[in-house]
Amino acid sequence: MNALHPVPGPAPASLFDKVWAMHAIGELGQGVSLLHVDRHLLHDLEGGPRLSDLRTSGRTVARPDLTFATPDHAMSSAPDRNSDTYAPGGRLVRSLRRGTAWAGIRLFDLGSPAQGIVHVVGPEQGLTLPGSLIVCPDSHTCTHGGFGALAFGIGASEVVHVLATQTLRQRRPRTMRIRFEGALGAGVTAKDMILFAIGKLGTAGARGHAVEYAGSAVRALAPEARLTLCNLSIEMGAKIGMVAPDERIYEYLAGKPFSPKGALFDAAVAHWRTLPSDDGARFDVEHVIDAAAIVPQVTWGTSPEDVLPVDGRVPDPATQADPARRAAMQRALDYMGLEPGQSIAGTPVDRVFIGSCTNSRISDLRAAARVAAGRRVAPGVTAWVVPGSEETRRQAEAEGLDRIFLAAGFEWRKPGCSMCVAANGETVAPGQRSVSTTNRNFVGRQGPGARTHLVSPAMAAAAAVSGRIVDVRTL
Repeated sequence: MNALHPVPGPAPASLFDKVWAMHAIGELGQGVSLLHVDRHLLHDLEGGPRLSDLRTSGRTVARPDLTFATPDHAMSSAPDRNSDTYAPGGRLVRSLRRGTAWAGIRLFDLGSPAQGIVHVVGPEQGLTLPGSLIVCPDSHTCTHGGFGALAFGIGASEVVHVLATQTLRQRRPRTMRIRFEGALGAGVTAKDMILFAIGKLGTAGARGHAVEYAGSAVRALAPEARLTLCNLSIEMGAKIGMVAPDERIYEYLAGKPFSPKGALFDAAVAHWRTLPSDDGARFDVEHVIDAAAIVPQVTWGTSPEDVLPVDGRVPDPATQADPARRAAMQRALDYMGLEPGQSIAGTPVDRVFIGSCTNSRISDLRAAARVAAGRRVAPGVTAWVVPGSEETRRQAEAEGLDRIFLAAGFEWRKPGCSMCVAANGETVAPGQRSVSTTNRNFVGRQGPGARTHLVSPAMAAAAAVSGRIVDVRTL
């Protein structure tokens, strides 16, 4: 009978479908699930206050062994920093120390060999594993999806809920797949890929969706580049971005401090190999992007969707039929001090920042150093390099990258979020133009009146040594 009427097998499932199903421990109705959390990551802005809230309420941390903390947002990146180099940050880090000591949570404190930006530390330490569910009170938690994790940012009340229960209520999002097909050209990076996609789809293009990035160009990306690709998912409106894990990810994770060891690692890899989306998996929305059509990107306005190729010209608001969009473009141009029709290349710059959870890993620093080697930062330009973690800093110094940057006139600083978020006293002065490897170019993001252009690390280094926005391919 079965030969004539075979029993249907399970429907093809996506990477997201599989990981969500593994963590759903209860259905609460109206599309809301109760999810088990594998890793809860905390930083200085939210960690201490939320642990204090929990303690005041008379509760304890359910699984301190699954919670990890590091100071990053409010810490100075000065080479000779201490906890109080930036006084408000000192108060926050002491609060984090008290809270983690009370709860028994592992803290990668200042001076620790594992301290750094939370979204850089997680993958480096082997805390970010394929198929895991990771949350953190930071919108760029989606970064960890580059290793096949289901990762997203949560709010203050949700942090307390996870601390107390190791679970989280979450509404299931719709799914989207963006396939980058073809080969990337010279000088084109994962940062250019995601900026290009945001320019095409807009900052609301993936709202309400979990995005899987796929295609031949994505499969060709190194592990750290996949983290960069997923990092800006939130700038496209998605809380979640994912890339299917493969052998390159397993090799990266082998031997990491918190990765499984020995036979457990072999068993984990066998499980991870089942995670990629099945042939025939369905997505609510699909997009295909020709990777060969992407050139180095640079933002011109005050939203990540205000992006154009480095050989392009600033758009003219007058060409926009939508009055709201036309007005927004004009406000952006006024703020940025740009004129319609001008070439973005050649625009003079004042500051260059290479760092952040987007582009501060060892591969990013190597790319920037290749451009800086044998050159000098242009007169009038202040350029900083801020490694994403102590591990990255040590590796870069072992390779001599710090000496390349210092010889070129860059400042070499200590790990932290630094000039990305301007929550640590490190800002761009009003009216100054910054070329930055960060993820947001909002009004005031790098300081009141700061004008920010988002680019890749190599493009940032090229701007530093040229004194203007320039196509790195010409160097």
